[in-house]
Amino acid sequence: MNVAALPNQLAPAPSAPASGAFADAAGFITAASPHVMNTYGRVPIALSHGQGCRVWDVNGKAYIDGLGGIAVNTLGHNHPKLVPALQDQIAKIIHSSNYYHVPGQEQLAKKLVALSGMTNVFFCSTGLEANEAALKLARKFGHDKGIERPEIVVYEKAFHGRSIATLSATGNPKIQAGFGPLVEGFIRVPINDIAALKQATQGNPNVVAVFFEAIQGEGGIHAMHLDYLRDARKLCDENDWLMMIDEVQCGMGRTGKWFAHQWAGIVPDVMPLAKGLGSGVPIGAVVAGPKAANIFQPGNHGTTFGGNPLAMRAGVETIRIMEEEGLLANAERVGAHFKAALARELAAEIANGGVKEIRGQGLMIGIDLAKPCGVILTQAADIGLLLSVTADSVIRLVPPLIITLAEADEIIRILCPLIKQHLA
Repeated sequence: MNVAALPNQLAPAPSAPASGAFADAAGFITAASPHVMNTYGRVPIALSHGQGCRVWDVNGKAYIDGLGGIAVNTLGHNHPKLVPALQDQIAKIIHSSNYYHVPGQEQLAKKLVALSGMTNVFFCSTGLEANEAALKLARKFGHDKGIERPEIVVYEKAFHGRSIATLSATGNPKIQAGFGPLVEGFIRVPINDIAALKQATQGNPNVVAVFFEAIQGEGGIHAMHLDYLRDARKLCDENDWLMMIDEVQCGMGRTGKWFAHQWAGIVPDVMPLAKGLGSGVPIGAVVAGPKAANIFQPGNHGTTFGGNPLAMRAGVETIRIMEEEGLLANAERVGAHFKAALARELAAEIANGGVKEIRGQGLMIGIDLAKPCGVILTQAADIGLLLSVTADSVIRLVPPLIITLAEADEIIRILCPLIKQHLA
């Protein structure tokens, strides 16, 4: 099937059931995964292929993609510049080993250093791994200073991953339940409250780092205020702490700058990245500034798959295409259009309190409703829109950065009636 030849028409369903799926007498394919661990509350859809900001399921039904693989598919699907580059790389070498130099690592690291104003990069495969590495960096930073039991400041409603350490840093008791005892060494504070941060750390010689998302994703699209970011940077400098900013979801151009913290004009000491960096190819990175650049030495940390040639090519090409196509400016422009249109279409619901807030920046948008709205995820999928609901009552939109104004309007036309119906 030549998916590239089907940009604006419904693709036919495959002639046979996909692996793990079952066809009824009429040929309809039911999405099912009976041999896969039941770790996700899945929507009963199995996707087959995509083009731009649209995807098709195995039965040929089309959807507009407002989720982007959860802020991963930066360039959408089947991008005409990315696909040939990845095909070229696959034909050369997919994986070697970090026993050897990987030229693509230096190429991508040099670019990330230039974009961030930082110093060097460690490559891994996921956001969880990047955050785990950041936590190890902070502890090693403390031990190198003679601190036996380092402590790291983390935040309410934060989400940093599901390993035991990143789960411990996460601020969601619901997903921590059943996995105790959690890792010690974390001090938790509310966001955007510099007085609370000072009070929680005052007189504590064991504090080594402050760790937070510039915009909380899973926590409900809550942004750190620009003044808070600047104040926290100043406090870290005064106390010789590492400022570690998790840009896994909000980074890579999603807000209209390469990294969300750049709106505040600051530079962190440690910055985990992942998700959109590879446009769907698994990739993670930890970018470090001068204070953290030389903490890790050979034997302190490592990875099997991280930094492999395919992932590095995906990262290099993603950034190149983003620059060529002006996707940061597009994220800012279309994101502003989204927020204005949502405010206009949901004005009555905002006035009566049914919609509590529309927040976020660029193409990372949360619509906070006054009651749980998980059902909207399935309802939207039924009529051809992919999105997610996070923090129980926040509709999250994180579409590909290639999305057009017309496609944004299409999402608005589908979503707003669902919100009104749900609140009524």
